[in-house]
Amino acid sequence: MYQRLIRPIFFLFDPERIHHLSFRLIKLVHCLGLGPMIRRIFHVNHPDLAREVFGLKFPNPVGLAAGFDKDAIAYKELSNFGFGFIEIGTVTPKPQEGNPKKRLFRLPQDKGVINRMGFNNKGVAHAVERLKSNKGQVLIGGNIGKNKVTPNERAVDDYLICFDALFEVVDYFVVNVSSPNTPNLRDLQEKEPLTDLLNTLQNHNNAKTAPKPILLKIAPDLTQGQLDDIIEIVAQTKIAGVIATNTTLNREGLSHPNKVETGGLSGKPLTQCATEVIRYLSSKSKGAFPIIGVGGIHTAQDALDKLAAGASLVQLYTGFVYEGPALIREINRAILQQK
Repeated sequence: MYQRLIRPIFFLFDPERIHHLSFRLIKLVHCLGLGPMIRRIFHVNHPDLAREVFGLKFPNPVGLAAGFDKDAIAYKELSNFGFGFIEIGTVTPKPQEGNPKKRLFRLPQDKGVINRMGFNNKGVAHAVERLKSNKGQVLIGGNIGKNKVTPNERAVDDYLICFDALFEVVDYFVVNVSSPNTPNLRDLQEKEPLTDLLNTLQNHNNAKTAPKPILLKIAPDLTQGQLDDIIEIVAQTKIAGVIATNTTLNREGLSHPNKVETGGLSGKPLTQCATEVIRYLSSKSKGAFPIIGVGGIHTAQDALDKLAAGASLVQLYTGFVYEGPALIREINRAILQQK
């Protein structure tokens, strides 16, 4: 139904407008009392799907990636579609509009999306208020970043503000230094500034009574040398793991005219690249840390490939947009069939 009826209608309109409209529709459907029915249709409940990763218990290994529910508006409703966890954000200390519109572009022939959103969000305080009502119902990740106007030499201050604000309402943290849409942000992926940033956050975290897992989200465009640095940094800073990967700047093999747009590319064109990054990190580190695999998961097999490459969990975003919520159910069923 989604691919034959709903998606063709959605794709007639501007993607950012449809994104916001879809949130209103999801909220409306749940206000009409249809949440339990949606849960029955899409949830796959089985003890063999449960995972314990970086000290947290996940009901299943399929999550929603950051960027979809930036401001924690519909995380409870989205969880009813079968997700085992939801990652909100990227949030920044202060609200910001992001980059000028138009900034979100579909590439239907390539099953991809290019975005240059620029960390548009209502600020960390807004997300905290939304998450206070969760009370452990949904396992939540908090993806944190810096405001555009904050210079890189003061970036750690922004990450600390978001970390402290979200600490009581999320289960794990993700440090986002890999978005291509905030000027100079990816410079923080270099070895020295990244080590300093993660050490500061981890030391601050360890001073808490009950520290929470901190993960690093990396770009798919890193060289093998840079990936080797990431492995070394994870070991040195003792963070909990890595999310691989964010969007790419690569445009190789694309056919849709929107390929000329600037920003980060997600979706099917990223499938193989993201899987290879996961495989390299897992193999080179000898499985020293958990990896959440994300990037180009449009079929159950795509998810299985990332798990086989070394991912402990997977996340969807563009695949969820193109394939619909049935994809979550298909992935979980495929995982069970491998047992």
